[in-house]
Amino acid sequence: MADTSQLTSGVAERYASSLFELALEQGAVDSVTADLDRFQAMLDESADLKRFVASPVFSAEDQLKAIVAISEKAGISGFFANFLKVVARNRRLFALPGMIKAFRIIAANHRGEISAEVTSAHALSQAQETELKVALKSVTGKDVTIAVTVDPSILGGLIVKVGSRQIDTSLRTKLSTLKLALKEVG
Repeated sequence: MADTSQLTSGVAERYASSLFELALEQGAVDSVTADLDRFQAMLDESADLKRFVASPVFSAEDQLKAIVAISEKAGISGFFANFLKVVARNRRLFALPGMIKAFRIIAANHRGEISAEVTSAHALSQAQETELKVALKSVTGKDVTIAVTVDPSILGGLIVKVGSRQIDTSLRTKLSTLKLALKEVG
């Protein structure tokens, strides 16, 4: 099967860049970011919505109707709602998670911040997020915005990605390393 991650990444970055430029022109970056965060939370909470967004089975018309209904129910309006409609009409919903990630990176760079992706086995408290931001700032020298994803399969610890660097302190990785070491011994 062909690797489509590069294609998806390019599509996501182009759409996110266009959305950011429009939002910046209209002074609506903060409201778009809030709507984007709301939609990302819905994606994180709903396996059905994730499947819908990723599925090529639905027609552009069906995707558009569903996105309009979802946006209205979530209270998403303005630029981001229109953006979602364009994405659905163009049958690019599959790239939406990448678009959200790319928009966050572009917005953080515009504010002079670095964006970090954090994967945790459970939701982080506000104090833990603040402590993590301070630790990352001491390493990078810049303010850091973090996007936390909860993935119970890592069992414990964190996976932190900042730019091209990744720090993996997850229990799953430590157990895999131990398993490999034990195989080499026996």
